[in-house]
Amino acid sequence: MTVLERTIGEQVGPRGRPVYELRGVAKYYAHGHVRALEEVDLTLTEGSFSSVIGPSGCGKTTLLKIMAGLVPPSKGQVVLEGKPVTGTRRDIGMMFQQATLFPWRSTLENIVLPIEIRDGKASAKAKHDEARALLKLVGLEGFENAMPSELSGGMAQRAAICRMLITQPAVLLLDEPFSALDELARDFMNMELQRICMERSATAFLVTHSIPEAVILSDIVYVMSPRPGRFVEAIHIDLPRPRSLDMMTEPKFGSYVKRIRAQLDKGAFL
Repeated sequence: MTVLERTIGEQVGPRGRPVYELRGVAKYYAHGHVRALEEVDLTLTEGSFSSVIGPSGCGKTTLLKIMAGLVPPSKGQVVLEGKPVTGTRRDIGMMFQQATLFPWRSTLENIVLPIEIRDGKASAKAKHDEARALLKLVGLEGFENAMPSELSGGMAQRAAICRMLITQPAVLLLDEPFSALDELARDFMNMELQRICMERSATAFLVTHSIPEAVILSDIVYVMSPRPGRFVEAIHIDLPRPRSLDMMTEPKFGSYVKRIRAQLDKGAFL
């Protein structure tokens, strides 16, 4: 076992039941001539928050698509709750950079849409009370009948969080969900995301380009190399929860940011 393998193997974040496991995952394109990912190993434990950071084009989004069942790996194993991931599943929640709410549906109708598509209108209607509870959880109580055009960007993303949670997924996959927001709104939504994940003991995996965002949210940060993407370091973030934005001014926080930046600078791709 190499020093890197020991580093990644030992820093697995909070102890808990393994929920999501990747073993030797690789992705090739152009008949194997383009290697997007190579030998990715990952374990997400129940209730943990992990993130991956790396350069554009290193394979972060490809990794997320494989985890979501949208793209098959070229080799390796992808297992969620003990079952292989061979396609999209109802126990996988996905959130993208844009909220993508349907403009002709109310907030409540957008939230229950996955249930309606999967199980029909009657089942979706039966979920209205749960959807209202989720709206209260994210601070949107009273906006059940609002249309997407009446919501701010942050409010729309909160509604998207509710739509992701309504199916009670085993894992939340987040593709830079707040990157389109201004800095103040993004900081606020990151703290809201932390609160929601803690209240629901959610298992989350975030793709981000922001080092401070990765540190403030995560139990463990995976640093990815340039293509072919692979994990070059797994950094355990030992900061108490709940975390606050004030922590970003503390020396310990700064040391984590510096360590991650140094690892990225080794590849000269910042």
